[in-house]
Amino acid sequence: MFAQVDFTPVASPHVEWAGLMPLVILGGGAVLLVMFRSVVKHLPSEYESWVTTAMGPVAVVAAYVLGGIAGHDLPLSGVRADAGDVLFYVGFVVVLAVAAFVVWSLDIGLDTAFTFGVSFAALVSAWMLWIDRITVDGAFNSIGDQLGVDGFAVVFTGIMAIAVGLTALLLDDYIDREGIGGVEMYVLLMLSAAGGVVMASANGLIVLFLGLETLSIAVYVLAAMHSKRLESQEAGLKYFVLGAFSSAFLLYGIAFVYGATGSTNLIAIRSFLDSNTLTDDALLLAGFALMLVGLGFKVAAVPFHSWTPDVYQGAPTPVVAWMASAVKAAGFAALVRVFVVTFGSYRLDWQPAVYVLAILTLVTGSVLAVVQRDAKRMLAYSSISHAGFILVGVQAASARGTAAVVFYAAAYTFLVIGSFAVLTVVSGKGDRATTLDDLDGLAERRPALALAFTIFLLAQAGVPLTTGFVAKIEVIGAAVEARSYWLAIVAMLTAVISSFLYLRIVLAMYVGKSSEEALAAPRTRIPTAAVLVIGIAFLVTVGFGIIPDPIDQLARDAVPQLVAAG
Repeated sequence: MFAQVDFTPVASPHVEWAGLMPLVILGGGAVLLVMFRSVVKHLPSEYESWVTTAMGPVAVVAAYVLGGIAGHDLPLSGVRADAGDVLFYVGFVVVLAVAAFVVWSLDIGLDTAFTFGVSFAALVSAWMLWIDRITVDGAFNSIGDQLGVDGFAVVFTGIMAIAVGLTALLLDDYIDREGIGGVEMYVLLMLSAAGGVVMASANGLIVLFLGLETLSIAVYVLAAMHSKRLESQEAGLKYFVLGAFSSAFLLYGIAFVYGATGSTNLIAIRSFLDSNTLTDDALLLAGFALMLVGLGFKVAAVPFHSWTPDVYQGAPTPVVAWMASAVKAAGFAALVRVFVVTFGSYRLDWQPAVYVLAILTLVTGSVLAVVQRDAKRMLAYSSISHAGFILVGVQAASARGTAAVVFYAAAYTFLVIGSFAVLTVVSGKGDRATTLDDLDGLAERRPALALAFTIFLLAQAGVPLTTGFVAKIEVIGAAVEARSYWLAIVAMLTAVISSFLYLRIVLAMYVGKSSEEALAAPRTRIPTAAVLVIGIAFLVTVGFGIIPDPIDQLARDAVPQLVAAG
């Protein structure tokens, strides 16, 4: 019997470490933070401020070195060649000093500074991959044919890195205010981001599933981290139970696709489907349906959205910002990679299902949002509606549709993080002051916060001169180009309905009257880190709304590809 066993050694897959650099930084950052805090629970106060401030220069140096590993050369090597070594290094020292000053002025904790530094290093690595590898050499594989590095994956990696940094800044004051201190939330945030990067880069269905579970399990725990709120624990449990069902659907779908095509590798599946015509494709279509259910849950598409309002309302507000931005972006990256790229030759079979899902998601999200009284539940249904808009781009199954998905995901990341950043500040201790009654008269008490929140809400409504307007135009244009005229009409009508939701919140802030308790309450200082998050989101939303070409061109160049190993 043993004589029949083939003991030929299997060749190890080729590993391209440059392509893995953002993933290694995020995962390695989580491991390093756990190891450090397992040994040193708390530094003496006189040392912690110095170590925290030092995180700024350390992050810059780490980004410079790791970015050089990701690219062909160290960042700004052209500037160094033009300016000369002396001037370049003098400027570099100035940058290190500025980084130290920025961290010091933010008045953040060590864990926050470390996580923000990790996100910055991951972002620089993604940037170097884009300018040094993708635009020069094209797409390539980082581990055999299991993880691919293309423009699409790199852009979504950058979105994940940005979301990690902004969310970490929001968590800093929130954790202290709510008395739920600990390193766990930062570690889970980085691990979740690592899973999202794998989802955006996966060239295999099993690898995709592993990335999804890494992302999901971390977020299940994050949603339940506010141990002093029963709603938070309920949100985590509900998200976990329903998420487990969605993972089962996805696994069954992967099994059916394997049964129909003989492989779980996306490259092999696409090659098989392009070169073969199945006379009996029931198994394959069942796989499509089950995988659409599993991924539809992650992006909160109707009818797989039931968890969203309760989880958004109960989870810690900074965690909701992460869920609505990065988790949703990772889900759509997986949808595009699997359905548009891999199952493209069978798009006439899955497009009708996505068409129906998009309409249901648009209508349900916009209609149910207007009857809510809690701002977090309102934005939960708004998030569902935005998922419907991105599904319009997925349904187009075209280059323009994919570019629209990338643009929408990038724009919405800043929009939603900015919106929940405002709610994080105004929700107060206990994270409960998020009803319309609590927002009444906010413009009188906090005019700057009310103005920023208004811009974010108007951008979500699709008002011109904001990124939200451009994003909606892009997906509707993709639908029209794909001749999905009725879907485009439904999208425009639901955008009008959703506007009523956003105007309700704006009117509450500017027309509503503050309660006597709210007026009598002492005016608390807005954390500097939260001000930075809101400011960045505001500048991106308005700046790229007026001049959208840089993001638009980036989205058009972010073409998803499946590159065979070797």
